[in-house]
Amino acid sequence: MAVPVAFFAVFFALPVAAIVARGLRAEDGAWRLGRLGEVLGQSDIRHVLWFTTWQALASTALTLLIALPGAYVFARFEFRGKQVLRAVVTVPFVLPTVVVGTAFLALLGRGGLLDELWGVRLDTTVWAILLAHVFFNYAVVVRTVGGLWAQLDPRQEEAARVLGASPFAAWRRVTLPALAPAVAAAALMVFLFTFTSFGVVQILGGPTFSTLEVEIYRQTAEIFDLSTAAVLTMIQFVAVGAILALHAWTARRRETALRLVDASLTARRPRGAGQRALLTGVLLSIVLLLVLPLAVLVQRSLDAPGFAYYEALTRDDGGVFLVAPVEAVANSLQYALAATAVALVIGGLAAAALTRSDAGRLVRGFDALLMLPLGVSAVTVGFGFLIALDEPPLDLRSSWLLVPLAQALVGVPFVVRTMLPVLRAVDDRLREAAAVLGASPWRVWREVDLPLVRRALLVAAGFAFAVSLGEFGATVFLARSDNPTLPVAVARLLGRPGELNYGQAMALSTILMVVCAVSLLVLERLRPQQSRTGEF
Repeated sequence: MAVPVAFFAVFFALPVAAIVARGLRAEDGAWRLGRLGEVLGQSDIRHVLWFTTWQALASTALTLLIALPGAYVFARFEFRGKQVLRAVVTVPFVLPTVVVGTAFLALLGRGGLLDELWGVRLDTTVWAILLAHVFFNYAVVVRTVGGLWAQLDPRQEEAARVLGASPFAAWRRVTLPALAPAVAAAALMVFLFTFTSFGVVQILGGPTFSTLEVEIYRQTAEIFDLSTAAVLTMIQFVAVGAILALHAWTARRRETALRLVDASLTARRPRGAGQRALLTGVLLSIVLLLVLPLAVLVQRSLDAPGFAYYEALTRDDGGVFLVAPVEAVANSLQYALAATAVALVIGGLAAAALTRSDAGRLVRGFDALLMLPLGVSAVTVGFGFLIALDEPPLDLRSSWLLVPLAQALVGVPFVVRTMLPVLRAVDDRLREAAAVLGASPWRVWREVDLPLVRRALLVAAGFAFAVSLGEFGATVFLARSDNPTLPVAVARLLGRPGELNYGQAMALSTILMVVCAVSLLVLERLRPQQSRTGEF
């Protein structure tokens, strides 16, 4: 635990504490603790808190309702184009939230697809925000729940059927309890992302809807009221901490040793009208909710004759960028690879420590703390990096490491949440038997744990790489003008007037989609084939 604790202390706790202290300390050095009551006494702030909470709950419930059938289909069915479709499903998750908001505005807003076909507009309603959140978080449920579902031994449910249980009763009593930790982990991640939603609400919410994250940004960048922003950050931090503590307590009460098998042995072609109808319904929902918004982005990037918007990306306009915007592609890949390596090391060590049977309360409590970067304002973290890491021996303001370190903070929770259910499901008796036969702790890990978690490790690497590619909130403060990332470049282009800038933003977004899809497809192709000779 030493390395993960040190990493989070230096690159998370220190920056957040620095920005909060700067906001709550007066010029004479006295603490302005009374600001908490003053801020909570404002009716508009209370409205923001209420909307933030209930829209996150509604978004989480709607995402689970739509995505759980997709997780089942990807886990249990074999069909043509499955690997390509799995990559396509993950692409929305790495898109900058400002691009997601823009895509749904083009679909649901004035002059959008629904407006043209049926004269219906949803951009002024909360449904636009909820659907955009489903679009953004669909992959979280499919990958997190589907990864474990694919390794559950289907013969356990079949045994319940033989003993007289109905299909639904067998699923509810056998499969659902085994999936509960993964479902809870997916629900937690979706809730945290929607609770701290920024770009989607900023574009689709307009002046009517605002989340805590949007309000923190407004107080910081527009009103320059750092003390109110600090209070809102503390409120967000406490709320997320309470949710994570509750999740850690309930998750440990549900832990069981599961019977895991090779994922390739559980998937089969759909049989019967019911299964084919389920597959058709899932594919249709993916087309309408995920593919259609992506198609809008591609279409808008090709609005100009030929490939004019793409050609413009290769030129240095001497304005907002010091380099050609297309160089952001190489920058993003380099940063994402470095962030993925850091996230795998930190997250892997933390997950291994959390699975030990002799772990104390302090170690188990760190399980919840690992998720805090997902629930704390990225604006706060970005500002905190600049304030806290500006003096020796941690003067990193001019270092390229700032960007991948900030991105790794978001990637580590995904590594931990993806690997933890599988690691905890490994029967301790396997490790004990290996130790009795003379294996060292390192060899036990290499011979017992690693073969079982190899697939989860690759899924975790894919998630970490994907979220690093799309991270925007903190990176926008840290990426230099001569080394912008793709999301930062897109946001800067969207913030400039003119049809050419908007077209370039859509072209860069399309490039980001293609890079992500290719990367995830390669990951699926390179996934090692585990033994087909029997059970784990």
